[in-house]
Amino acid sequence: MNNRLYAITRDLHLYLGLFLAPFVLVFSVSVFFLVHAWTPGAEGGAERHWVVESVRLPAELDSLSGRARVEALRGVLAQVGVTGEIGFVEHNVKARRLTMPVMAPGRDTVVQIDLAASKAEITERQTGVWDALVALHKAPGPHLVEIRMNWLPMRVWSWFADGTVYLLLFLSVSGIYLWAVLRAERRIGLVLMGGGLVTFLGVVYAVIR
Repeated sequence: MNNRLYAITRDLHLYLGLFLAPFVLVFSVSVFFLVHAWTPGAEGGAERHWVVESVRLPAELDSLSGRARVEALRGVLAQVGVTGEIGFVEHNVKARRLTMPVMAPGRDTVVQIDLAASKAEITERQTGVWDALVALHKAPGPHLVEIRMNWLPMRVWSWFADGTVYLLLFLSVSGIYLWAVLRAERRIGLVLMGGGLVTFLGVVYAVIR
């Protein structure tokens, strides 16, 4: 039974690790750019601007809020040719104007809707593939929980991000099991895990002191 469990765990560890490798690579490369607050080519992306007249606006759009307003605005975005995740909605009540950033990996868009004139002004900027990796890294975060993941591709990506975490937990636990079974590797494994633990605690101490 132990030999069978070991064989199954070893195969799952290997093949799930290979499946997970591209996702880990995306998070690894993007965190480098997050730490250094710089992505190649993001500053000089191509930009275009256009205006769409006679936009059909949902009834009482200026009185909606939260998720209801975001869902109503998805139909407006389809009319003006914009796709992506709505980051937030800024409502200027006096001017009767809605402003919202719309993000898609590799593209940032700002949509301004004049509720009185039923007109939309759109500014779109291409940010490139490296910035897209950063956007994917940050997308499943806890900010604006009420409205986030309002674009289907981002919702699907959040499922993959969750799956990556669960698979990493499995790989960690199964790796410890596979190491523990191999008696010849126990000493060096203990040394490496101890070194990793000391390094981690040292970094935490340096950050919070």
